[in-house]
Amino acid sequence: MTTTGAIAEAGARGAPSGPWWWARRRSMALDVALALVSVLECVLEGVQFADEHGLPGALGVVVGVPAGASLLLRRRWPVAVVLVSIAITPAEMGFLLSIVGLYTLAASEVPRRITAVLAGASLAGTLIVTFVRFEQDMAQDGYQPGLWVVVAFTVAMALGLTAPPVLLGLYVGARRRLVDSLRERADGLERELSLLADRAEERAVWARNEERTRIAREMHDVVAHRVSLMVVHAAALQAVALKDPEKASKNAGLVGDMGRQALTELREMLGVLRTSSDGVVAEKPAAAQTQRLAAVAAVASARVSAGAAGGHDDDGGPVGDGPCLDGLADLVGQSRAAGMAVELSVEGEERAYGRRVERTAYRVVQEALTNVHKHAPGAKAQVRLAHREGEVALQVENGPSDGGADAGLPSGGNGLVGMRERVSALGGVFVSGPTEAGGFRVSAVIPDRVRAA
Repeated sequence: MTTTGAIAEAGARGAPSGPWWWARRRSMALDVALALVSVLECVLEGVQFADEHGLPGALGVVVGVPAGASLLLRRRWPVAVVLVSIAITPAEMGFLLSIVGLYTLAASEVPRRITAVLAGASLAGTLIVTFVRFEQDMAQDGYQPGLWVVVAFTVAMALGLTAPPVLLGLYVGARRRLVDSLRERADGLERELSLLADRAEERAVWARNEERTRIAREMHDVVAHRVSLMVVHAAALQAVALKDPEKASKNAGLVGDMGRQALTELREMLGVLRTSSDGVVAEKPAAAQTQRLAAVAAVASARVSAGAAGGHDDDGGPVGDGPCLDGLADLVGQSRAAGMAVELSVEGEERAYGRRVERTAYRVVQEALTNVHKHAPGAKAQVRLAHREGEVALQVENGPSDGGADAGLPSGGNGLVGMRERVSALGGVFVSGPTEAGGFRVSAVIPDRVRAA
């Protein structure tokens, strides 16, 4: 750290600032002013008392200065200040000291029983001194009032000097504690709101990340399969273009069909991202709109690849609104048209499942066949579908590659991860790995938790 920076930092640490510092300075100034006035009062009253009783005037100064100055300690030791005021009451000194001391004592956190005892002692002392002084003054003037007049005047004077500061102090203390309690409660609520806001932000970030994962998975499943088939057909077209023009023309038509289907699905998904629910272009997709993206992607795929089915989804929608198991035959047929030797076998009684179950099963087979095109060109594949009691089982197994031409399809490494996420989200089991014969096997068991009505 440079010298200039150290000086600036030291100045910042020592610089007084903030409302707390200014409040403390004001309190100190008030205490000093009250102490000076109290010292002046005690000295004058002490000198007068000493003259009346034939004592040296310096004695009044010696007693009055420390007694009046004790008011500086009223905030830290209010009990001591009140005791000093009670002690000098017989000398008819410290009326300001007594009033301010009683007010501070009542407003402080001192237990109420101590406050009551000291206030009672101060009241008794004031009452006795006032009673004696009043009788002396009346006797000097030659006036002899009745006893009830003396008592009434004495009680009024004693209460007038004692009760108001005590009551005011109690009120101020109660109000101060109430304000502190409300401030603490407000701080607590602010901390809770801040914590809730942080948690809400974390949940929002988690939801956005989850939705992005879903969007990426849907786009991968919907588009990657068709693009992979396009690349495979293009490679076959390049190989037979000169040898078999008729087959080349057929492959070219398949490439065009696949491209148009992929563009249709991609437009459907991008349209959801760019357009709000009312058809107006929005700067950011709405939360509900984003949540529907996966379903819309499935609808787009179903329009070109899935056949109609008679079942219903778990939310009441028809199964035909998304890829379903009835479309597996068309899916396998597309792979056959791309040159793959693939067979489809179905076991058990066919029935309709919930849309999420059928869509997940369809996507598993779709991605598994895509991986065969990518990583095992020319290999034979077997697709097995089994309808069991309370579940549907899938298996896609391929043998080793026969050395056919590699189409050079890129791989992002997300296919198996996406399949496992889909199956696990429905409480199913997903297993994948190489076989002893040198091929690869993908197996999934999906529980039929949401049966069709």
